Amino acid sequence: MESKNYNTIDIIKFLYFNKKPIIIITTAAAIISIIVSLLIEPKFKSSVVIFPASTSSVSKALLTDMSRAPKDILKFGEEEETEQLMQVLHSDDIKAKIIAKYDLMKHYDISENSSYKKTKLLNQYIKNISFRKTEFQAIEISVLDKNPEYAANIANDITSLLDSVYNNIQKERAFEALQIIENEYFSQHKYIKTLEDSLTKLRNLGVFDYDSQAKTYNEAYIKAIENGNISKANLIKNELKTIANYGSAYNSLIKEHEQEIKQLSLLKSKYDEAKVDANQNLPHKYIVNPAQISEKKAYPIRWLIVVISTISAFVFSLFFALIYDNFSQIKKEISEDKVKTDLKE
Repeated sequence: MESKNYNTIDIIKFLYFNKKPIIIITTAAAIISIIVSLLIEPKFKSSVVIFPASTSSVSKALLTDMSRAPKDILKFGEEEETEQLMQVLHSDDIKAKIIAKYDLMKHYDISENSSYKKTKLLNQYIKNISFRKTEFQAIEISVLDKNPEYAANIANDITSLLDSVYNNIQKERAFEALQIIENEYFSQHKYIKTLEDSLTKLRNLGVFDYDSQAKTYNEAYIKAIENGNISKANLIKNELKTIANYGSAYNSLIKEHEQEIKQLSLLKSKYDEAKVDANQNLPHKYIVNPAQISEKKAYPIRWLIVVISTISAFVFSLFFALIYDNFSQIKKEISEDKVKTDLKE
């Protein structure tokens, strides 16, 4: 208990003997931080909160049988969709469009003749415009700006650009897919037309249905022979030769035609889906809260700057005084040791 009282008294003595530099440094820091905080340009903050949509494919959302559809079009997206939107928000395309629309080079007071002007502009953009994923898989788009209207407008415009940039990224691939499936679809159409032309030629030769025709002609041929109608029997015999020559080819063409029609139907379905994906747009997000013009500045928090600066200065002055006191003590001990050494000599 006595040791504790001694230490407390010792600290109080230390503070008392060093009160002047401590007070001067702490007071100076407080005054300087007040002046600096008043000189800092205030900024206003506006934010948009969005949720990602559960699907990014129009055809899968609207044309696919819902029993086989991977996701409900009305559901909010999950972590994967949130991460995808975050990547799009950080894209150079959105940055470039926002910078151009609001002339941020001029707005951020960056000179056209400045060295590394693009780097400075990008640093200001990153400093003032931020995106964060919330704990509920939503995304918050926040904008700080000296002009409250700019802050709200930029946040809302980034939200609007999100869909167009996302769709443009997808459309590049969707148009390539459309071109591939379109070529396949019309190629299949052309091939089926070739099969149908061949079937038409066989029908012109009198081949319509190999099995039923062969059965009917055979019966008629036997009947004509039995009746002694040789001329009719010869006519039927010629028809049987034609069926015998082309019937097998006709059956093969019919079967192939049926298979190719089924394939064409599948291609038609994919072709319709590809056209929708390439030519239609579907929003990729739900807007929970659009950005509003802020009435109160968000930066700087002047009292916090003053408090932190003052406390830091107080701690620094204590540390400086402690070092100075120890240095003086060490210097004094060295001098005393030197005097003792001289006396002994």
